[in-house]
Amino acid sequence: MVNYDTVLIRFGELSTKGKNRKDFIGRLYSNVKYMLRNIEGLEFRKTYDRIYVRLNGADPEIVREKLQKVFGISSFSFTERVDSNMEAITGACLRIAEETDKKTFKMITRRHDKSFPLRSDDINRQCAAVILKNTDLKVDVHEPELSIRVEVQENDTYITSEKIKGAGGFPAGINGKVLLMLSGGIDSPVAAYELMKRGLRVEAVHFASPPYTSENAKQKVLDLAAMVSEYQGHLPVHLINFTDIQLAIYKTAGDPYAVTLMRRMMFRLAQAVAEKYGCLAIGTGESVGQVASQTLESIACINSVVTMPVLRPLICMDKLEIIDIAKQIGTYETSILPFEDCCTIFDPKNPVTKPTTKKSEFFEARFDWQPMLNKALEEMQTVITEYREEQEEFL
Repeated sequence: MVNYDTVLIRFGELSTKGKNRKDFIGRLYSNVKYMLRNIEGLEFRKTYDRIYVRLNGADPEIVREKLQKVFGISSFSFTERVDSNMEAITGACLRIAEETDKKTFKMITRRHDKSFPLRSDDINRQCAAVILKNTDLKVDVHEPELSIRVEVQENDTYITSEKIKGAGGFPAGINGKVLLMLSGGIDSPVAAYELMKRGLRVEAVHFASPPYTSENAKQKVLDLAAMVSEYQGHLPVHLINFTDIQLAIYKTAGDPYAVTLMRRMMFRLAQAVAEKYGCLAIGTGESVGQVASQTLESIACINSVVTMPVLRPLICMDKLEIIDIAKQIGTYETSILPFEDCCTIFDPKNPVTKPTTKKSEFFEARFDWQPMLNKALEEMQTVITEYREEQEEFL
């Protein structure tokens, strides 16, 4: 019987990182260990182009589920580790062949240890010969039903017949920090996931308008942050009371420009928070044309109040694509709970879809908004969220 005792982890885009490769692999190694931290008995080892995890009896299905959430992994395999000699290698390959119900196979060998006496093709031929002699399997090098993979290292060889797709991307946190504008909706948690996938560490800012928005609405946002925090470790959420600013906007500008002015104020506050906490960009869950504040004219008008980059990972996705990802990462059911945020509570009937900077500045000149922003920043609260296993039961 095949003893799949070691997980072999392969890197993706990290292979192109040149001089930064060591840093990227180090971050990935730390992220893998963090993701598997609650599984007892595991042993970890990294080399130039692989990470190895000895299971020591741990449940492989739990390990599989966790590793598929680690950004930076191209693929991984559950392997049998054997000594680097042909008797052990052919024996393990034969065990895999004897236990399969497939009809055709192909050998794929990668010889990392160039001092090994046989070349990759020779290893393939010897293993295939043993399988052909002892089983009914046939060789098919073009479309095999079974691919047996052999990786020869200096002291050990790793053998598998399964290659599991990883999450891809870069290790979370390796490319700097971004401040995400996090609402309680479907889009922004998905944006957090996509930003993390590109190697960014995410902090979040959330705007609440008590008493118009409830404690349930705030807790919903914190729950969403905790869910996506699984992909990076923990996620700070900076909570800003937006009530006075929002009421002043409606009193000054009325209905059509209210959303535009609210978003401009939110972006100003977000930049101040980002600068305070060392974030190099602002992130949003905006998608072109989805709502009035996300037309190209609105985006340009709102964006003009900040100087730092604004990252919009969902900008060209349609709603169904975003919903699919939300369901995949487990945030969808929480996002649709009926607790409204400050934007939906004060939803205007006729929002302008083509606002101009000139007219926005005209309305802003009619009230003294800077002291209100300063007060909101002074009273800001921060909550550190972290993923909890029991949240899966809630979903």
